[in-house]
Amino acid sequence: MRSARPSLSLLTLGMLGVVLLSALGIWQIERRTWKLALIERVEQRMHAAPVAPPPPSSWPAVTAASDEYRRVTLRGTFLNADETLVQAVTAEGPGFWVLTPLQAADGTTVLVNRGFVPADKRDPATRRDGEPQGAVSVTGLLRMSEPKGGFLRSNDASAGRWYSRDVAAIAAAHGLSHVAPFFIDADATPNPGGYPIGGLTIVRFPNNHLIYALTWFALALMLAGALLRVISGRSRAGASDPRWGSRRAPCAA
Repeated sequence: MRSARPSLSLLTLGMLGVVLLSALGIWQIERRTWKLALIERVEQRMHAAPVAPPPPSSWPAVTAASDEYRRVTLRGTFLNADETLVQAVTAEGPGFWVLTPLQAADGTTVLVNRGFVPADKRDPATRRDGEPQGAVSVTGLLRMSEPKGGFLRSNDASAGRWYSRDVAAIAAAHGLSHVAPFFIDADATPNPGGYPIGGLTIVRFPNNHLIYALTWFALALMLAGALLRVISGRSRAGASDPRWGSRRAPCAA
């Protein structure tokens, strides 16, 4: 009987493994349900009629879950002298996003990602036609700030090197106040002179949860099958081993 103890421990661990793998599969199914609801919600926001952006009183409550990719329209005056170039790789190739503050009549400011420019259009002097003066109207998608920097590259405000659209850092670098904690990706409305090129927002939500769920469930089934074979083998071994059978009492002489 003592030799069976390690096998019982392994069987217990195996059963716990089946439970854990099954739980992971169920979790991925739940994640898939959440992801599909998120995709549907974002699609509805992107194709809805544009609304006004959240007012300053609502800024602390703005979140990705409740507001990101909402289609908005705002009016104001571009502060072209305070534009910021953020490195970007787009369908148009490598280059920069042009982020320009848009100041509203009430004194609040919203950063607007006006779109993409290639490296040879980095200098604003090469695209003066695309810098509107006076009051303008901008329609686009509300996006959340991207703090700190890009992958393995931190923003360097002092050197003017930006790898992410970090609203707070950009506002501080230009001495801007009353700035919204989000920015707007301008739509594809053409700009005079052709630059910047707007409407390049990529909305992509990886949804591999079903594949992951099937993988976890398959592993659980494989492990369960292995356990059944072990248990079956132990049962056969017990039936053939006289130590597991009944013992006869010795016959009296």
